[in-house]
Amino acid sequence: MGEQGYKKLIVWQKADNLAYKIYVVAKGFPKDELYGITSQLRRAALSVPANLVEGSSRQGKAELKQFANIALGSLAETEYLLDFSLKIGYLKEGDHKSLQDLCAEVGRLLWKFYKSF
Repeated sequence: MGEQGYKKLIVWQKADNLAYKIYVVAKGFPKDELYGITSQLRRAALSVPANLVEGSSRQGKAELKQFANIALGSLAETEYLLDFSLKIGYLKEGDHKSLQDLCAEVGRLLWKFYKSF
């Protein structure tokens, strides 16, 4: 895909934005969760764009597809952790809805990207 060609991908741009927004909102989580759900949610969210970057740096489309598949799994984990964070009161309804909407958009784009190979 070329050096940093992933930055041209809409799916990467949206996933990067999702990870950023999750990092920002997770700053409001309880400090005693820093090594618990805060860390796990941030890692899962960051894994989505990071896997697209890693897959883009590989030599073949089959490898990129495999990393896109891993990104889909990380996105599913992110969605669950957002739901759990709402359930235990760490997220406000409005933040949860906007993040879940962004997850759905990333999911649609990522699925199309995955299916394109």
